[in-house]
Amino acid sequence: MAKSVKKPATKKAAPKRAAKKAAATSGDGKKRDLIVVVNPGSMSTKLAVYRGDKCVGQASIDHPKSEMTRFARVIDQYEYRRDAMLKFLDEHKVDLDHCMAVVGRGGLMKPLVGGVYLINKAMLRDLANNLSGEHACNLGAPLAYEIAKRCGVPAFVTDPVTIDEFWPFSRYGGHPAFPRTSCLHAISHRAAARRAAKELGVAYEKVNFVVAHLGSGISVAAHRRGRVVDVNNALAGDGPFSPERTGTVPTGPLAKMCFNGSTHAEVWTTLTSHGGLYAYLGTNDCREVEARIKRGDAKAAEVYEAMAYQIAKQIGATAAVLSGRVNAVVLTGAISKSRMLTRLIRKYAGFVAQFRVYPDIEEVSAMASAINAAMAGKVKIQEYH
Repeated sequence: MAKSVKKPATKKAAPKRAAKKAAATSGDGKKRDLIVVVNPGSMSTKLAVYRGDKCVGQASIDHPKSEMTRFARVIDQYEYRRDAMLKFLDEHKVDLDHCMAVVGRGGLMKPLVGGVYLINKAMLRDLANNLSGEHACNLGAPLAYEIAKRCGVPAFVTDPVTIDEFWPFSRYGGHPAFPRTSCLHAISHRAAARRAAKELGVAYEKVNFVVAHLGSGISVAAHRRGRVVDVNNALAGDGPFSPERTGTVPTGPLAKMCFNGSTHAEVWTTLTSHGGLYAYLGTNDCREVEARIKRGDAKAAEVYEAMAYQIAKQIGATAAVLSGRVNAVVLTGAISKSRMLTRLIRKYAGFVAQFRVYPDIEEVSAMASAINAAMAGKVKIQEYH
């Protein structure tokens, strides 16, 4: 009888081995059953600790603007945020010996299919070099990696903002020099879509949704049987204007701005943080805009409805991607809490399909659930190359 030959381990097995490496108990016998979640935003770092699907503690560490302006680049904030995060964990006596995994918000990296990814050196290098852009979310992986290294457990990201499941048609931008790229609030999109599917009694992978995340940036995506086949670029490029981003702008005036002495940084700031409601009304706070409307401010009312109009127009265009076969339009994100805004969106796009509004979707909860599933072997752990 021929002897069996044991095949050498391949790189593809690395993520699975890393998950198994997280021992059921720590060195002193403490049970490892906690997942630490790290979600950095522009002016804060959110931390949460989960045991299974139950949150056992969470907080937002605020970073004063006076401190943040000291840093020329987002990546330069790493040590500052790391120290603030570790200080918080220490002061609140979070016993990291109970940690079995850490998950950070996925940043602007290479285009990827959705899912859970083990954080490795290639990912950290691409984020440090702003491979696909600069944003606070780029700090999610390195901060998570830092905690995991101290605990001796694996670190992950799930559904990074650059997940790319586009159809070939979705990539055409009108010229080979301007391909359309995928950039969306992927974590909240998936969580909201899965919640809608569960309430409808169907599998997410068998239905079609138009999902809109409404926040400081807005992304409206076509979810076709579990894949995000088209979406406007939520950071800069196209789509509706938002509280602080311009969305699609006429290319003629944009080209003129680029050649009238404005620097690249100035143009980028205009598009990504000084556009939208902020440019028209001097504020990016929807609550303030609605207060003005209630006081009879006609200009505020017109601008606010114009934003709703553009969101609805994007929903209609996205429904066309799905040939009109839409099981539901799903709204999520912070400003979907506004009844005034969602009513205005329904006014224009209510014909597309039934609406489901989930303003309470929490990214940290969705991230923890994904890692629990991955550690239990229910979700494949992928490797970033």
